[in-house]
Amino acid sequence: MSVAPAVPALSHHPVAGAYSRLAEVLPAVRLLEGAPRSGGGWVKAGELASGGPALDAFLAAEEAEVVGNYGRPARPDVTAGFGLHRYAWSACLLITVPWFLLRRVPRLPAGEVAFHRAQGRMTARVREFACLPDDPAAGLPGARVVSGEDALRAEVRGALAEHLEPVLEGFRPRMRRGPRAMWGMATDEIVESLWYAGHLLGEERRAIAELEALLPGATKPFVGAPSFRELTGPAGETLSTRDRASCCMFYTLRPEDTCVTCPRTCDAERVARLSGA
Repeated sequence: MSVAPAVPALSHHPVAGAYSRLAEVLPAVRLLEGAPRSGGGWVKAGELASGGPALDAFLAAEEAEVVGNYGRPARPDVTAGFGLHRYAWSACLLITVPWFLLRRVPRLPAGEVAFHRAQGRMTARVREFACLPDDPAAGLPGARVVSGEDALRAEVRGALAEHLEPVLEGFRPRMRRGPRAMWGMATDEIVESLWYAGHLLGEERRAIAELEALLPGATKPFVGAPSFRELTGPAGETLSTRDRASCCMFYTLRPEDTCVTCPRTCDAERVARLSGA
């Protein structure tokens, strides 16, 4: 295994193609390579992790949006959960989409990422990435060649954990949840973001298979497996669903409305909603 020395930034943008491909099918989320930004609506992930004024402002904007959408505020811990979801869903794609599309895994500590909440944009400064031996990018500065697919999956888990851990700790006091519950939420964000992206890219079945191999259920600090399963629709069609490892607590705001993957949602309701019946 060869390890290239760290460099200020990669000159050939080895993951930019994956970010551009995602933007084609999901324009609401824009992932960009670049230095982290602050101000003008931008917040650095490290600032969110610190749990200070930047997180206060981030959650205040979340609360204002909840009130605007639903006419009343959510509990503070629920609002914090909504804010974490808004950030983590996209942040996970910074790592999983290049792996899914290019077999390249960027290493992105929280200090290298920034998020624009209103615009759904993220910047990521990629200094180092893992790839397979036959990757044309294996000779680029910052490339770290690993032995095969199992090792590359380990790199994905390591990169996700490295990025998410400080962010989860920043949000945790606001959410009033323990570490296991927080990592359950992180697991759900990883799975549901790539599952959705895979669907938009026309590769939902491969996304499901890749996620099941990535998170087989005993990969700490992550909690649980993707828990995908299939239901049968009214016309005999196959409908993919899963059971979340965590709860977003949206039912505390609107008890009659639950996520389709929530354990509270029965299979009959899932079939009706997934089939459009």
